[in-house]
Amino acid sequence: MTQITIALDGMGGDVGPDVVVPAALQALKATDGAVRLILVGQEDVLSAQLAKLKAKGHPGIVIRHASQLVSMDEPPAQALRVKKDSSMRVAINLVKQGDADACVSAGNTGALMATARFVLKTLPGIDRPAICTTLPTVRGYTRVLDLGANVDSKAEHLLQFAVMGSVLAEVNGIQRPRVGLLNIGEEDIKGNEQVKEAARLLVASNLHYIGFVEGDGIYLDEVDVVVCDGFVGNIALKSSEGVAKLVRHYMSQEFKRNPLTRLAGLIALPVLRAFGRKIDPRRYNGASLLGLQGTVVKSHGSADALAFANAIQVAILEAAQAVPRRIDAHLSALHAARQAL
Repeated sequence: MTQITIALDGMGGDVGPDVVVPAALQALKATDGAVRLILVGQEDVLSAQLAKLKAKGHPGIVIRHASQLVSMDEPPAQALRVKKDSSMRVAINLVKQGDADACVSAGNTGALMATARFVLKTLPGIDRPAICTTLPTVRGYTRVLDLGANVDSKAEHLLQFAVMGSVLAEVNGIQRPRVGLLNIGEEDIKGNEQVKEAARLLVASNLHYIGFVEGDGIYLDEVDVVVCDGFVGNIALKSSEGVAKLVRHYMSQEFKRNPLTRLAGLIALPVLRAFGRKIDPRRYNGASLLGLQGTVVKSHGSADALAFANAIQVAILEAAQAVPRRIDAHLSALHAARQAL
């Protein structure tokens, strides 16, 4: 098996090296030598963190120095124009140059998307890249895109998102993924013209399009890929995260209400822990920037080591499965089928 190389933005995110370096070591332990990691950032800082964890000289890790870093609130245009030696930019450059098969960053989302698009360019037939992540359902998982890269999307863009999401579902083991359009109702008459036109395009495509899906359908195992524009997708994602926190808050409050509920909590502890693991957002960390001529994965800025290690695993899978090449092939087939009509 060919060794996979992943470039890590070692300075990005709310915490930076204190999370990225331990996560890198976790990922290497899980991959048993099949992966090589390039830590990108200020060499002295990264070396000190490796020494602190007694991992200096680890055979699976090399350091690539980058003198600058992109702050979490930095305007994307400024990061792109001024921070040409940032850890984020250098990590993406490694993918462009072929020195890395993918890169992972917990840094500024806008700057990451702008830089990745500028350096790597989009695939032929893709107008706009999209952000896609995995969410749990009652019996498995679903992929949702776009989650914020594009606040206004045309019907053709939604079709492209559907192709990209389907490819991602396929590399995760789903045969002929079910694709649904996020809408305010399942009836054909519901929705705006953008969504209705996208539905017409999807019906005519070679994808397994099953129709409109409402917000609750994301979690009910009705679809494998949920397509929407970034404005709607980001609101849906943040609302879901808020509901999860609300459920945790109320459950905690109720179990602490009196001695009897505390006892009930102790009895239910194994169930509660299992429930917590299933909805733990750290397990689903790692959003894919799809539509680029290279693999880039965005980790949540506040991710801990476990969450960032999961984002690295997402990048490893996508690199091993050559996701950009697969998307390109699917788009070519779709284009050929439309030309034949």
